[in-house]
Amino acid sequence: MSTIPPSFHIVDHPLVLHKLTLMRNKETSTASFRILLREISLLLAYETLRDLPLEQVEIETPLTPMMAPRLRGKKLCFVSILRAGDGLLQGLLDLVPAARVGHIGLYRDPQTKQPVEYLMKTPDDLGDRVTVLVDPMLATAGSAIEAVRKVKEAGARDIRFLALVCAPEGAAAFAAAHPDVPVYAAAMDERLDDHKYIVPGLGDAGDRLFGTKDHRGEP
Repeated sequence: MSTIPPSFHIVDHPLVLHKLTLMRNKETSTASFRILLREISLLLAYETLRDLPLEQVEIETPLTPMMAPRLRGKKLCFVSILRAGDGLLQGLLDLVPAARVGHIGLYRDPQTKQPVEYLMKTPDDLGDRVTVLVDPMLATAGSAIEAVRKVKEAGARDIRFLALVCAPEGAAAFAAAHPDVPVYAAAMDERLDDHKYIVPGLGDAGDRLFGTKDHRGEP
């Protein structure tokens, strides 16, 4: 088994494992895949956000005044790495509907396999927020590394990364580039194939989420 970097946290809750198995199955429909991705993101988010800062505030219950905990500071910012990240984003917003949302558009050049940016929109106060980047597949980690670099440039300081499935090669590259950013995922798979797809993986998460197919001749 490949060594898991210290900054990586594999969430092995039974419900996470069950839903991931359903998502891996090639017979799972687009509609079911979409629902499962939204559900599993909620479960992963519990671990990703476990240590959010709290403060004590005075409230009144129907029976008595009391001091009670609530989130401290500005609300979170979820940053979706397009396009597959939007599948995880919806579940996170179910959990924290008041969060700000950012988008980073990156695609992998089919020849160089390097990330190319085409969009970046984030709040201007990332330094005051917990920033969670989301992308289902951490394969080579090129896009993830670049996305984290971009939000750091934009001022983000407390950064977490939420994925679904990771490859050991990508995990090692990400940990080397951003050892200060914890990653939460449902599985560390075996390897990358010759086309840089995660094996056993679950295919192209974006295509399975949106019911599309790459028509450029790639597998």
